[in-house]
Amino acid sequence: MRHRLPDGLELYYELHGDANAAQAMVFLNGLSQSTAAWAGLVHALGKKYRLVLVDLLFQGQSDEAPEHRSFEGHAADVTDLLKALQLPSEIILVGISYGGAVAQRFLVNHPELVQRGVLLSTFPYKDAFFDSIGASWKQALLAGGYPLMLDVMLPFVLGRSYFLNPIITIENLKNSKASQSPTPERLLKLVRATEESGNYLEELQKVQVPVLVVHGEEDMLCTTEMGKAMYQALPHGELEILPKVGHTLNLECIPDLIQLLDTFAAKVVQTV
Repeated sequence: MRHRLPDGLELYYELHGDANAAQAMVFLNGLSQSTAAWAGLVHALGKKYRLVLVDLLFQGQSDEAPEHRSFEGHAADVTDLLKALQLPSEIILVGISYGGAVAQRFLVNHPELVQRGVLLSTFPYKDAFFDSIGASWKQALLAGGYPLMLDVMLPFVLGRSYFLNPIITIENLKNSKASQSPTPERLLKLVRATEESGNYLEELQKVQVPVLVVHGEEDMLCTTEMGKAMYQALPHGELEILPKVGHTLNLECIPDLIQLLDTFAAKVVQTV
């Protein structure tokens, strides 16, 4: 399905699961992901929840804007979509990596639309190592397009344990990603938002809804230290560190992720 934004651009989204469910989960993708990245979760979670999968601008089947979108701009786009959908249920916003950075802005700037948040493998700030990794991805993209960028990315977005015991072989994973390869122009626009983002920890102190923070122990990009910093900044945060898992939680540990989301959704929200 497609949703037209106020500026005329269109977001692609999918609706899955129980249309009458009391809770809805809205999923925001990582940098080079699309709605397909959540395929492993849809069947199990769709039995109990309404699911909304969203391609941000420049991702998947959504439009490409003339200029890049900041994380705040992406959050405003998601807000416009959710207002139009008028979901008759509690909304749990789930964002991974890039989508997690967007989710952070949503939780701060549009708190009236969401009752809980889940931040997966994401970053509240950048350090020199993070910036160096991002620079290497960008140079690979410019030199050899998405296939070369993917070669450089994989050791940083999959844990060492995944390489030693892959769910999908690295070769098959590369082939599947290549078939839905984002254009360099789109990826560069997405990268720009990350480059321009600053330290968001102080802003996260404003979030008044429960937020689950989940990080993989082997994540070299968005480290467990980043996860702990978000957890400490959030007034109502929970933290889960998953052993033998890297950055791409929606591939590396699907059963664990389903269980975490289900357990978090089932918790009674304490009101003051």
